[in-house]
Amino acid sequence: MGQAVDRQVLKRSIQSRMQALKRVFAPDRPGNGSPSLAVLRRWQSERLEASFADVLEDPVMHRAGRFFLSDLYGDQDFSGRDRDVEKIMPVMVHLLPDSLLVAARDAIGLHALSHALDLRMVAAMEARRWRRLDQDRYGMVYRDCGLPRVRARQIALIVAVGRNLDAAVRRHGVHRILKASRLPARAAGLSELQGFLERGFDAFERLGGADRFLERIRWGEMEASRRLFAADPSPFRP
Repeated sequence: MGQAVDRQVLKRSIQSRMQALKRVFAPDRPGNGSPSLAVLRRWQSERLEASFADVLEDPVMHRAGRFFLSDLYGDQDFSGRDRDVEKIMPVMVHLLPDSLLVAARDAIGLHALSHALDLRMVAAMEARRWRRLDQDRYGMVYRDCGLPRVRARQIALIVAVGRNLDAAVRRHGVHRILKASRLPARAAGLSELQGFLERGFDAFERLGGADRFLERIRWGEMEASRRLFAADPSPFRP
């Protein structure tokens, strides 16, 4: 990262995203107990696996692709990781490099935004009384929700997390800091956040430069979104 980050501004930014996360995951929020949510997430996860099969089969990009699918954009439960960020925040803003802090902040923002969009799609599924999805139905509920600029923001956040993890890889001593914090993090009950940061660091270190990988993710998802909004009959074709 070129310009230094104001740590207090960053701390407030993380707090703001944590509050947004709590609001969107509130138990009384419509859609948060719906069986359609699990159906949607499972379908999206399988779609991503298919769309990025080339990335997962690439020996250089495989680990970064798996991190992207499991830790950033899949159907996993990230609540433990995000609670860890909130617990450790008073300490982490003094210890971790800017790039890792910003990556954690953007991962939380991505989690909140993705879930909010999923809830809108769940509402569209329920309005149509659909309990299963296929490619055509997915395109319909995607268009029902609209918000192309918000979809673009979602994709931009995915790329931003990757850029900051890549910046951390390039900074001398970050790997040593992460390894040194492993046992204290586990003792403090922060293993999920620690695991997220380590998996991300290791995945991007293996890339030896993330530009090709991140452009593949950005272009692939922007093109899929464009086709979905255009009612393309094959929105996920290579």
